[in-house]
Amino acid sequence: MSDQLKFIVEKLNQEPFKKNYNLITFDSLESMQLLQLLNDVLGEIDPKHVVDIREEMPDQTTKRMLSLLGILKYKPPGSIIDLSTFRQGLVTGSKPVIHPVLHWLLQRTNELKKRAYLARFLIKLEVPIEFLQDDTVADTNKQYEELMEAFKNLHKECEQLKASGFSTAEIRRDITAMEEEKDQLIKRVERLKKRVETVQNHQRMLEIARQLRLEKEREESLVQQKQEQKNQLFHAEQRLQRVQLQLKAMHHAVADSKPESLVKKLEAEIKLNSFLVNEEIPRDLETKKQSLYFLQKVVAEPAMSQSDLNELETKIDEVNAQINQLIEKRMIKYEPIDSRFSMYRQQASIISRKKEAKAEELQAAKEEMSNIERQMLQKANEARELEGTEILKGDEFKRYVSKLRSKNTLYKKKRQEIAEITAEYGILQRTEELLKQRHDAIQQQLQAIEDKKGISGYSYTQEELERVSAVKSEMDEMKGRTLDNMSEMVKKLNATVAEKKSSLAPVVKELRQLRQKCQELTQECDEKKVQYDSCAAGLESNRSTLEQEVRGLRQESIQEESGYHFINCAKQNLEVQLQRAKDEMKMYISPDPQERRKAIREQYTRMILEQENLGKKLREKQKAVRESHGPNMKQVKMWRDVEQLMEWTKNHLLVLSEVKTPATTNTHHGKTKTQRHLSDLSGGMQQASGGIRNRRSHNNNQGAVFICCALDLTIFSSIKASQYIVCPCFFP
Repeated sequence: MSDQLKFIVEKLNQEPFKKNYNLITFDSLESMQLLQLLNDVLGEIDPKHVVDIREEMPDQTTKRMLSLLGILKYKPPGSIIDLSTFRQGLVTGSKPVIHPVLHWLLQRTNELKKRAYLARFLIKLEVPIEFLQDDTVADTNKQYEELMEAFKNLHKECEQLKASGFSTAEIRRDITAMEEEKDQLIKRVERLKKRVETVQNHQRMLEIARQLRLEKEREESLVQQKQEQKNQLFHAEQRLQRVQLQLKAMHHAVADSKPESLVKKLEAEIKLNSFLVNEEIPRDLETKKQSLYFLQKVVAEPAMSQSDLNELETKIDEVNAQINQLIEKRMIKYEPIDSRFSMYRQQASIISRKKEAKAEELQAAKEEMSNIERQMLQKANEARELEGTEILKGDEFKRYVSKLRSKNTLYKKKRQEIAEITAEYGILQRTEELLKQRHDAIQQQLQAIEDKKGISGYSYTQEELERVSAVKSEMDEMKGRTLDNMSEMVKKLNATVAEKKSSLAPVVKELRQLRQKCQELTQECDEKKVQYDSCAAGLESNRSTLEQEVRGLRQESIQEESGYHFINCAKQNLEVQLQRAKDEMKMYISPDPQERRKAIREQYTRMILEQENLGKKLREKQKAVRESHGPNMKQVKMWRDVEQLMEWTKNHLLVLSEVKTPATTNTHHGKTKTQRHLSDLSGGMQQASGGIRNRRSHNNNQGAVFICCALDLTIFSSIKASQYIVCPCFFP
């Protein structure tokens, strides 16, 4: 379960999710968050499922997820057998249900994306049969199936093209990138050329830089050659050491054995190697070639879905069943009459299987021996590097001497046995010659008796039968000897391996101690790692809990501090108000009138009275203004008329001054113009005086209008141009 959670968290922290979870935060997710996370993963597989489950009904969410999981062919684990249990767990966001689904989805995201994409086009719509009776519906359905098959073929071709590694888009991108790099390099070269051309003796400096680059390249090649030579020297030294060890082993073997034993050993080795070369290795090679052929065929095939794999599995099962039936029929049809041949065939197959098994064991023993020799060489090199030369210590030297003594006694014993066997062999040869002579004489007598009785050839037939049985026994004996030889060879090899092991015992012992120490350290490291992980997880959980508590306490402290400041300010305000109330009460009950006047109540009372009086005055003034507004406006108009009258009077005086001035020329024209101007002034002044008279009649009692000397200006209309009346107020 922990590996499952680790895998889920690792995948969710990668692209395209980037959730930044750890085991603790992921395990502490609520059911709604888990469902949203599952929906996000499903949305990554099929973009149609990118929704916010908070805006969706739970039944719709469950139905949508179950339909997609059904399309993706998800099977609940063995612990969840009932579909209703799985559905209920999916609705409630149960961790035992959601975690396996996430693990399964994140394991094969790319494959499921492809499956979800294909499901949009390859899930066949089931049309009821009664609807297919309509020709239009039937033709449309047939066209739909043809398009589906065409899509399958096109998708297979697309997958084959993708698998072939030929991508025009990638080639175009590479070409574009290379062209951009080429342009950038050309620009850089041009800039460098321009920059270099400004320097003096730039050609000489370029030549020196070129020589420097060539020398650096040569230096790099020489360093590489030096490293290669070192590697070759190291391999040659190792090969020399192996050959020296083999030579030493062969010297020991030659010193401890005779030519006959060496020849037998070589013959056995040749037989074994010929068996391996002629039978075992070709069989393995053929098996490997066949496996390679099948693998290449599988690689060349387009990508297959689960349904294609299921079809192939069913076909394989059917073909295997047919093969078994054919084998049974063949065995029944070609069963031999004589059961002895079947027994021999079984024995031969058993022997061949044993032979193959022994050959495999021998090959494994050889590989193990080569590994041990390699380790021995490595350890010998290490010992030589540490100590200089390989020297036998006291115990090793004693073992070596005891080994030589045991070999010497064994050699003497075997030599004595060989002498006894040689003497017995001579006796047996003489006995065989005597028995052959007796056999020939008895055979002649038997032939004569058979001719006499008329059953000639009976002994030959009997002899032939005995010969066949003897051949059979010889074959059995040969097979037994072969097995014995192989077992003896295996024993020898085991003895050789044991000998090598005994020679490697100190190194193996040291290695075992080191391995034990390594295992102890590894175990201790694993224990410490487990302790560290548990401690880290505990500390992480404690840290997160403490951080939450600290955040809560900080928030609470901030709230309490703000409340404290608010209460303190309110307290100060209340204290100020209380002090003001006390001062007010003190001034209010004070017998001193001056102190009472300082009281706020008295001040506000006085201000209220003043404002009320001011209000009364303003209301009276407003009333007076309203009453005098009309007459005042008329008076303003009258004063404007007076101003206009004064302006006319001023103009009139200017005209009079012009009239009094004597004129010698243009008298007629001057009088005419003056009279015309006086008539205009007279009309304007009459109009103004009429307005003044009317207004004066309305304002006799007010005394607000003053006309110059109360002169009635209508007389100007009857005055001639040479007669003028001027008010004396115009002259100071």
